[in-house]
Amino acid sequence: MSYNDLRGALRHYNETAVESGIENAGPHRLVQMLMAGALEKVATARGHMERREFEAKGRQISWAVSIINGLRMSLDTEAGGELVENLDGLYDYMVRRLMSANLENDPAILTEVASLLREIKAGWEAIPEEYKSTPHGTPVATAGNGAKTATTRGA
Repeated sequence: MSYNDLRGALRHYNETAVESGIENAGPHRLVQMLMAGALEKVATARGHMERREFEAKGRQISWAVSIINGLRMSLDTEAGGELVENLDGLYDYMVRRLMSANLENDPAILTEVASLLREIKAGWEAIPEEYKSTPHGTPVATAGNGAKTATTRGA
């Protein structure tokens, strides 16, 4: 099997794995997948930048921008308050920095954006399980019969 055959097989495996993961993922997991995807695109762009493969670098940065914009558009502005405002501003900043990195061919900017994404991703991953699959982050309580019910904070 040639190197190109292996790459094709790996690409097909990754596409299938992602499709399967998306079909079975809840909102929390989808955000995790998007953040991981954005980190991957930034890292790949950095490699292309270092090898002076400018067209490929631009495609990867563009893809990372699209992912971050998707995360930004998914913010619940009505329920989120200050946290959503801060995330919106941070996502906007990261997009602007990625555009600068693309224009200036500056890998340090990509490192900065990747660091910000990792910090947000770590915070997202630290969310307790009971908040991950319920609407608007309401914790899940178990009723006497074992059924899960959403409760409000402080109740």
